[in-house]
Amino acid sequence: MLTDRDYAQIASHGLTEQDIKRQLHNFETGFPFLQIVRPAVIGDGIHSFDPETIDKQIDHYTHYRTDKRIVKFVPASGAATRMFKKLFEFLGDNKTNETIDEITHSISEFAFHDSLVRIIGKNDDPHRIISAIVNADGLNYGNLPKALILFHAYPDGARTAAEEHLVEGAMYAVSNNHDVNIHFTVSPEHLSAFEQIVAPAAERFGRLFRVRFNISYSTQKPSTDTIAVTKDNQPFRNEDGTLLFRPAGHGALLANLNEIDAEIVFIKTVDNVAPDRLKGDTVKYKKVLAGLLLDLQQRSFSYLRRLDESVIDSALLTEVTNFIETELGYRFAPDFQTHPAEMRKQKLHELLHRPIRVCGMVRNEGEPGGGPFWVADDDGSQSLQIAESSQIAPDQRTLMKTATHFNPVDLVCGLYDYKGAKFDLQRYTDPRTGFISTKSKNGRELKAQELPGLWNGAMAHWNTVFVEVPITTFSPVKVVNDLLRPAHRA
Repeated sequence: MLTDRDYAQIASHGLTEQDIKRQLHNFETGFPFLQIVRPAVIGDGIHSFDPETIDKQIDHYTHYRTDKRIVKFVPASGAATRMFKKLFEFLGDNKTNETIDEITHSISEFAFHDSLVRIIGKNDDPHRIISAIVNADGLNYGNLPKALILFHAYPDGARTAAEEHLVEGAMYAVSNNHDVNIHFTVSPEHLSAFEQIVAPAAERFGRLFRVRFNISYSTQKPSTDTIAVTKDNQPFRNEDGTLLFRPAGHGALLANLNEIDAEIVFIKTVDNVAPDRLKGDTVKYKKVLAGLLLDLQQRSFSYLRRLDESVIDSALLTEVTNFIETELGYRFAPDFQTHPAEMRKQKLHELLHRPIRVCGMVRNEGEPGGGPFWVADDDGSQSLQIAESSQIAPDQRTLMKTATHFNPVDLVCGLYDYKGAKFDLQRYTDPRTGFISTKSKNGRELKAQELPGLWNGAMAHWNTVFVEVPITTFSPVKVVNDLLRPAHRA
């Protein structure tokens, strides 16, 4: 039972009574599993390019990006708590483990070593070292976002993950006027720390690469929060009686992406950055993905203009149908060709008139991550989707083991239509693809709800293209010890 006080709190979040009713209904009914048909593989949903095609797409991007506004969009609001989980456990029980032993033995090899020494000196006490890494009287890394942690060491100084994204941007996301537009999504409490690190780095790298960085920030909107409930699906209340709202996962950032004014948007997670000596493949394949995006966009726009003509051209309908099935990650229902020509024309126009994303996919080598799959829709059609394990029914989980590739979150997106208008991205989500998980607050169990993931259900009705990219473009940092891998040695 909601009270007047509850309704006032709901309104203060920018939510409506209807929003809350829908969220509570989702808790009651749950979210359906995706209708997985098969994994996408090379030749059936995933493109693999030869050197000649790679060069062609790079040339295409280099030539046609000149009049485009480009933005590099970096979701960077996530805290690094999980990255230092083992360290906090050690401080809690004082029991060493392999993670702690590796850190203390190799402490001089971390990019943040010099900063650590300035705080504690050359101290070899494991407890003092670990405490100084994560706590507020030291580097405070346990309370910072990954973006602000020193990842890579260089002769002229170490760089944070955020700084590495600036360098990357200068290498592939440069507009014709030498601008590099980078947008970080951040938590409000970390905005000042971002500005203190990123602003001087933008000046320094701007001089080095002879570009002008335009850095912008946004925070997750309160209107994207979701209400928490008890195990009985009743609104969860704080000790003072107020409702508990929680951030709704990275799918909430669709609202932030929707406000980006750009024709080409690169999206990449904040922890997936490489040192300069290994950036070559990343830069190369970012241009490949963007070149393919522009190529497919130009062809789609041409077809849309021809479909706008009043005369129905049967040959054109066949040509567009083949283009969509061959190039845009979609399979029509078996009875599509039996529909009247006017109905088919409308459907083809609708399918072409969508945002488009070209996604890099890497060979599956055991790293966690969503996978590329063909998914069936209610009308019998199939589309390419990035699916997480939680979206796949238990009796279909074996399909995940047959998937050859997974999603490293490496996307290039086209957000404008053929008439020069910006798409409203909220119209192309699948609200049925949210998540429900079990959490706790002050020792009390609760159920939380996440919106459709940004590169999952939030983009379910985009035109989606998968391209194989080399594993060298993927070097995530999930735990702090990952920074000791060869892929993070500058």
